[in-house]
Amino acid sequence: MSDAMITIQETVNGNDVVLFMKGTPVFPQCGFSSAVAGVLNHMGVKYQSVNVLEDTEVRQGIKEFTGWPTIPQLYVKGEFVGGCDIVREMWDSGELQDYFNERGIETPGMTG
Repeated sequence: MSDAMITIQETVNGNDVVLFMKGTPVFPQCGFSSAVAGVLNHMGVKYQSVNVLEDTEVRQGIKEFTGWPTIPQLYVKGEFVGGCDIVREMWDSGELQDYFNERGIETPGMTG
């Protein structure tokens, strides 16, 4: 296993919520990453972000890790949730809130 794959595995296992994205939540470098970070921020979810633009091996490795060809990628409790389209669909349907609740992830931005 490459160093990048080990780093990815440790990051996914070591954090309840991880977003592999282009850029950072404060300064996203693509619209898709911005959309997913925006949903998580709106929900008030605490998450670890990984800027794949900082490491070419991680950028390629994350695609191989899941067999998912695009970034961003969201992981919750070690499970791959999906990319931008899936997260947005889950958000629009209310499923994302339920998904986080079922896994014990706090969403303080979603009161009321």
